[in-house]
Amino acid sequence: MQPLLRVEGLEKRYREGTGTIHAVNGVSFEVYPGEAVGLVGESGCGKTTVARCIMRLTEASAGRITFDGVDLLRLPGAGVRRLRRDFQMVFQDPTASLNPRFSTRRTLLEPVLLHGIARGTAAETRVREMMAKVNLDSGHLARYPHQLSGGQKQRVGVARALITDPRFVVLDEPTSSLDMSVRIYVIDLLRRLQRDLGAAYLFISHDLSTVRFLCNRVMVMYLGRIVEVGPTEEVFARPRHMYTRALLSAIPIPDPTARRERILLKGETPSPRELKPGCGLQDRCPSAGQDCLRPVPFYDLGGGHQVACRLA
Repeated sequence: MQPLLRVEGLEKRYREGTGTIHAVNGVSFEVYPGEAVGLVGESGCGKTTVARCIMRLTEASAGRITFDGVDLLRLPGAGVRRLRRDFQMVFQDPTASLNPRFSTRRTLLEPVLLHGIARGTAAETRVREMMAKVNLDSGHLARYPHQLSGGQKQRVGVARALITDPRFVVLDEPTSSLDMSVRIYVIDLLRRLQRDLGAAYLFISHDLSTVRFLCNRVMVMYLGRIVEVGPTEEVFARPRHMYTRALLSAIPIPDPTARRERILLKGETPSPRELKPGCGLQDRCPSAGQDCLRPVPFYDLGGGHQVACRLA
């Protein structure tokens, strides 16, 4: 099977004063049709920047992004707009991503009309069908964002992204602003809609439990680089990079009597202004040696499990 999305050597640099911030530094991965891939890491590691580069909301500094064989970074704006129906995004903050002057009806009608999917009665029918899929009553169609709860706004955002029947959807922390009961409902909704529509997901989150529930594969990102990737259960059961192990050891266990080793990394995350050669974790890893100061390739551990760590 050919990948639906292929990212190769993606870089994004920002100029700040006399220095350069390396937000994304040589990220490469693939997403196949119908699969859900998780991208996890601490805040500031570059996850959202990767998503925005894929969607062409932020221009990449270097690299290549191929969607269904088309190089997105070489397409002019008009070409990207024509492809926009096939790849969509659900944003982290539903309040900021919904136009406050648009009713729910207009929010959902706009992509249908812009992409020529339907007109008139057929367009209205499509909107109502999508509202039913996200479990929102048709009475919400006349409401504006300020008249909706956080969970309702996020479901409108999901409906807006999926109403064009996209083949690929980026989900950037879609549940982080929701309380737990609504979060569980939205996660279950996303899983059901993916099964029904057959779309591929790139699920960006720092909520590792959600990633484990929703995703087939998981990629771990640190300091603008992907350091480990593999089948979700394999990575969770046998993490090989020290950063992945530290990240997973922080997941709460719903058992007060259970005991688990908590791995604490020393020091602070280095500044993305000054990237050292070699492993980005070299100053914080308790097992780091001289080999970690040199560029680290990805080592294939079998079964699709890869890690950028010489110790593995």
